[in-house]
Amino acid sequence: MKQTIEQLADVELTENMLKIAKRELREDKCSREQSLEQMRNWVLKHEDLRNVRLDDQFLLRFLRCKKFSVPMAQQTLLKYLNVRRTFPHMSTQLDFLDQKLNDIISSGYIFASPNRDKHGRRVVVINAKGFNPKIYNSSDQARAHFLTYECLMEDQATQICGLVHVGDFSGVTTTHVTNWNPTEFARVFKWSEQSLPLRHKEIHLVNVPATLKWLIDFVKGRVSSKIRNRLTLYTQDKELAKHVDPACLPQELGGQMPLKAIVELWKAELLAKRETILNLDKIALLSDRGILRKSNYSSEKSSNGMNFVSQIESIEGSFRKLEFD
Repeated sequence: MKQTIEQLADVELTENMLKIAKRELREDKCSREQSLEQMRNWVLKHEDLRNVRLDDQFLLRFLRCKKFSVPMAQQTLLKYLNVRRTFPHMSTQLDFLDQKLNDIISSGYIFASPNRDKHGRRVVVINAKGFNPKIYNSSDQARAHFLTYECLMEDQATQICGLVHVGDFSGVTTTHVTNWNPTEFARVFKWSEQSLPLRHKEIHLVNVPATLKWLIDFVKGRVSSKIRNRLTLYTQDKELAKHVDPACLPQELGGQMPLKAIVELWKAELLAKRETILNLDKIALLSDRGILRKSNYSSEKSSNGMNFVSQIESIEGSFRKLEFD
């Protein structure tokens, strides 16, 4: 199953993308071949890993995310599998043809633009109007996200160039927020940022109601400074189109292609990768004992000394009292 990046480049990667890999990820033929060999040997010897893919495309997602630091890539692989092990109701059995998943994707809740921006990045759009919290629960919503990111992580160019995220909050309701248990939301959000091998280059949030800005501020205080510094809020669609290539946005957000057309192209992409994504469920992590932790999640403290989980649980009442115009 071994493929070199040069072979893959004939199909997916432009010369400019290869230059980005060299400049930003320290990726060259020597580092790539040595790192892949080390990763494969480590996987084969690791007693807690079962049926892990050994092809370049899978292992490179972890190496590229960690700029070819093999120990860090190994830890990310373990954390990635631990997320799937800990939240199987959200991160496994991601069958695009499942009725709920198909309905959520078809409604335009989350999708990736078929076009790349000038930096070679895909743009992921999250559209609050496309998700009906009265019909679907938080697990259904999370599965749509995991399905989207699993599909994109298979893409060589995205591994190198990264993603741009656009969140459109127009149409968000109290039910959207209260659909989540605050504690589970905190855990999934935090674990996913640390565990999914993705390069989040920019995050743009538009049409955020004033009643939700306190929640955005709360979340910003719990993510890494790198992510926090890449997050921008806009009050109008016109502002968004100045900073995100309109060719990557739906017409409804100041772009060029109708949302429905983009969604249909995205559905075809998901269908093409359906078997690959389903086969990920064969991979197993038997124990999390190999994962290095700076501190125990349950003992993390906020700036005022309050336990993180306790703090987010303490604002659950605020979730219930939210009102939207």
